[in-house]
Amino acid sequence: MIDKQRVEAAVKELLAAIGEDVDREGLLETPKRVANMYEEIFAGLDDDPKKYLKIFNVPEQEQELVIVRDIPMYSVCEHHLLPFVGVAHIAYIPKNGKIIGLSKFARIVSCFAKKPQVQERLTTEIADFLYDNLEPLGVAVVIEAEHLCMTMRGARAAGAKTMTSALRGAIRTDAKTRAEVMSLLTNK
Repeated sequence: MIDKQRVEAAVKELLAAIGEDVDREGLLETPKRVANMYEEIFAGLDDDPKKYLKIFNVPEQEQELVIVRDIPMYSVCEHHLLPFVGVAHIAYIPKNGKIIGLSKFARIVSCFAKKPQVQERLTTEIADFLYDNLEPLGVAVVIEAEHLCMTMRGARAAGAKTMTSALRGAIRTDAKTRAEVMSLLTNK
């Protein structure tokens, strides 16, 4: 649970530490706005992704590839507390007729993204969660994101995208399946 009073005090202190006048009209409500924003963008710290699982048993479901591309996602880099923004692509091969409601992928991605993160861990957490809970033949998660810590500071490489992938089960072990999935997930 986010302690909004502590966040407000910390933001006020941070503003003073960078040389701002915390009593300036434009900054008077900034600590409160930041505390409210943090409550929203870090909601994943107190969220349970299992509540978004909606698994259907469809006996006639073939073991065919299911892909959801371009799921919007944003997170906050734990190294600089700056956003990284992009899209997640998820593929899975159902087993034993167990499928998931497609809209649940977006909710699961959001749940894992809404906390201080690194993209590599985010990708792995989503893949492991889906593989462990959906029990498919295979899962692939690919995330493409622009990191504002690279855009706004340091290298100042605006537009550079970082791509990460996590493969589980048959999508990892079968070369032909892996090639098909990665081609479908990464080609625009």
